[in-house]
Amino acid sequence: MILVLSITLGVFVVQVAGAFVSNSLSLLADAGHMLTDATGVAIALIASLIAALPATSKRTFGYLRVEVLAALVNGIVLGVIAVVILVQAISRFGAEVEVHSGPMLVAAVIGAAANLVSLLILQSGQKESLNVRGAYLEVLGDLLGSIAVIIAGIVIMLTGWNAVDQIASILIALLIFPRAISLLRDVVDVLLEASPKNIDVDAARDHMLAVPGVTEVHDVHAWTITSGVPAFSAHVTVSDAAWSERDYHAILDELRACLHEHFDTSHVTLQLEPASHGENSSHAHA
Repeated sequence: MILVLSITLGVFVVQVAGAFVSNSLSLLADAGHMLTDATGVAIALIASLIAALPATSKRTFGYLRVEVLAALVNGIVLGVIAVVILVQAISRFGAEVEVHSGPMLVAAVIGAAANLVSLLILQSGQKESLNVRGAYLEVLGDLLGSIAVIIAGIVIMLTGWNAVDQIASILIALLIFPRAISLLRDVVDVLLEASPKNIDVDAARDHMLAVPGVTEVHDVHAWTITSGVPAFSAHVTVSDAAWSERDYHAILDELRACLHEHFDTSHVTLQLEPASHGENSSHAHA
């Protein structure tokens, strides 16, 4: 991520210079998006370092949620930059603006090449971390934006139709919006403690009920602490016969193994109780 940050900042400088020389709004929009990429990667990098700090008695999960908060900031910034680009592009329609296609093309090609390299670097980690995924999506959108600028530059060079620069700017803004929404949706799911995508709570309950001796599973909760760290908790009622005949630890181990094997979750908290405990009151949770 440090390498990606260095590449992104370097290309940002090149694109800003190219935008002022060429008077291209689309290239300036792509440069602004590149700066957003750099900010997102920097936030992700800092958050990853903070998230690695150990847990304490006051913060029992440590600082794992910092990554999610950083992704939230990243998604909001993406949305804001998209709105700014869109407003600027629309306000420029009808104005006589000359765009120099040569510097515009050079800066856009450099940006596209740098984005491609950054994508290859982030490819392996984007499926494991919400922050890395956010950075990956930003760079992917920026690559598409650079391609749009290249196409606009070629059109201007061949036809002299400068309005295509504004059209490319609008396309860049429209490319940013879905990525911002996708990232924010994932962040909101984590903050609202929605069930992780890999855990079907109803299916998990059915698997647990299939363990010999288990008669009821209630107060079931599944949530995500941070990227790649799902958590699961439940109260499990065991028949009195099974409680006396089978070892308590054997039942617990089988339940844990079941959840790990079928739902890929190791952070599991289970409370086992015998049926004779009499806890048959209505439950407020799933």
